Amino acid sequence: MKIILIRAFIVILALAVWLVWLAWFSARPPLTIDPATPAGDGSTLNYCELSVLDNSGKRAGDIPKGNTPGCAYEHFPLPILAECTEPLPPEADDIRGLWRGVSGGHIGHVERVEQCGRRVVVTAAGLIHDYGPNSTGGLTTNDTEGSVLFTLDGKEHCMRTSASMIWEDKILNFYAFGWGPRAVRRYRDGDDLIWEYIDGSVTRMERLCRLPEEHKVPTPRGRRIELL
Repeated sequence: MKIILIRAFIVILALAVWLVWLAWFSARPPLTIDPATPAGDGSTLNYCELSVLDNSGKRAGDIPKGNTPGCAYEHFPLPILAECTEPLPPEADDIRGLWRGVSGGHIGHVERVEQCGRRVVVTAAGLIHDYGPNSTGGLTTNDTEGSVLFTLDGKEHCMRTSASMIWEDKILNFYAFGWGPRAVRRYRDGDDLIWEYIDGSVTRMERLCRLPEEHKVPTPRGRRIELL
């Protein structure tokens, strides 16, 4: 019995060490996005002027995957799917645009939602979550949570994340790792967008045409413990 308990402890410890390595120390995916996209200034655009999805331009699968650079982008980037005009699938609702939380759990939160075909990109608070067909990576998002837990030898370490964004009856559901529990729901309610988060909060968001100046540069998040 003692030997079984020792072996079980070793397995649990090894699993815990592996999870910590995977979450905070494993290599981030390569950035394959067009360098002009993160270098450009997405705060200059009018997000009430939506493109027509009429198949006249690129399809979602023609465009490289977007990832969060490091633990956060330095300034609000240009849209990833700007050249994409693939129509949305029947089960999807059109929630494209710029949104700001006006009531509920995350008042003041601002996010940009891009859609093209079965691809969805959410850009907010320094993060780029890109799900769907693309020319350089897998379907699920593969980037970071953005909150820097600690720095080691001057390098920031933030937890990796991965999720799918699946349309189900006009509701955009986020599933952790692509197969895990549902973490987020987004759906329209009249002219507003509703965002239900895993922390139990429900945020009502209004449409914006222009990015507020205070959201051009993301606010650093996390404890930022200096280990060395």
